Parts: sequence; structure tokens; C-alpha cells
Amino acid sequence: MRKPSKYDYDDTPPPPPKTPMRLDLWDMLSILALLTTLCLGAYFVAVFASPDASYNLLNPARNQPPTATITQIQPPATWTSTPLGPTETATVTLLPTFTLEPSPTLVSLITPSVTPTPTKTPKAPFSATVSYIDSTIIHPEAACNWQGVAGTILDASNADMLGIAVRLTGFYNGKTKNELTVSGIAPAYGKSGFEFFLGTVPVASEGLLSIQILDQAGLPLSGNIPINTYGDCTKNLVLVKFKKNP
Repeated sequence: MRKPSKYDYDDTPPPPPKTPMRLDLWDMLSILALLTTLCLGAYFVAVFASPDASYNLLNPARNQPPTATITQIQPPATWTSTPLGPTETATVTLLPTFTLEPSPTLVSLITPSVTPTPTKTPKAPFSATVSYIDSTIIHPEAACNWQGVAGTILDASNADMLGIAVRLTGFYNGKTKNELTVSGIAPAYGKSGFEFFLGTVPVASEGLLSIQILDQAGLPLSGNIPINTYGDCTKNLVLVKFKKNP
């Protein structure tokens, strides 16, 4: 190989000079975006690791408004309540007691000679007589299977009085009795006859039933006459005769 001589001529052009490296605008924006992404990634990692940290902007507790603290107002240690009303105590003055003068008592030394007349108890317009007979006299077909109360009403001259109300009340054979009829509907006992049917079996009782006659206004014309009943077939009809007092 031949050694190059200084007289050799090289026609190869020299290499161009190196241009210094420059960053344009897009390169700077790319670097900035990369750095921002790295910072955001680091922030989210830190928030994920500590969600309650103060730098967590998405923490619900951080976004809530502050809680108001109520402080009770206390009066000063030397504060004394003052009543709004009057402080003076009302004094009650009693009125003088009025004493009545004693009334004079009349004393008579003379014994009165007039004796007061007692008030008479008004007598009922009608009186009654009660008797007990065999019911077969009026109801022969029933034999002893009948019991009742019947009678007549007469005026002071023994004339029959028709249309007078007759009421039977009380208890018979364990049941309450409160029945009403009028004179003249049972002529078998007389023109002013009346009758109450009690039952088909004679039952004994003492003073549990009573009979009374009334006027058209419902006012009593006689007393409330108590009557008895007997279990005897010869006394199974109670016969009551009312007569007007003279």
C-alpha cells in the first residue's frame, strides 16, 4: 500500500459542521405534559394510600361546612336575678266581725187551753173485700186446672160501675205481673165483673200480688189491696169486691 503523499489531492468534500441541538416549542410542551402526568399519577397514588389526608381535595369531610358550636351564655358569677313584680308583701287587713244582737225570746207562763186538731188521713173513695172460692163455680170445665183473680165494682147504692180500670201487679210463680183490665168485660161475675187469669196449676203465695182500681186519669180510687193465692183447688179463685164508700 502506498503511503499518502502531501502532494496527493483529495477531492472529497469535508463534512458539514455539527449544528448545536435545540428544543423547539412542541418538545417543551411534550416534556411539560409528561411531567404533569407524572405529578398527577404521584398525587393519586398518595390520595389512594391516605384518603383522609388534608391534601385530598375529594375528601367529603373536607367539603362539609364547619359545624357550628353552640356556647351557652352563662351569667356572671355575681349576677342576681331581680323579680319583675313588686317586692313589698301585701298586708291583709281583716274587717271587723259583726255580732248580731240576741233576739228576745218570748216566754209564756200561761198554758194554752186549745188542743191542736190532728189532720185526718184522706180515705180512698173505694174499699175492698177479698174472699177465696172454688174456680169451678165460674169455670166448671177447667176443674182444678185454673187459677185467677176476679171481682166486681159497685157504687154506694150497690149499682154496678162499668169501665173502671183495674190493675194487678206483683209476682206470681216467679214471674212479674203488671196487667190492666176494665170492669164489665167478665159478666159471669156480675155486670161490672172483671177477671185476671194466672195459670193452669194452683200456686200458693202470700202478699206477692196486689190489686187496685184507677180512674180515667190513672189516679187511684182505692188502696193497693194485697192478695194471697193458694195451692188448694177449693181456693184457686181470688174474688175481690170493690164498693164505693158512702
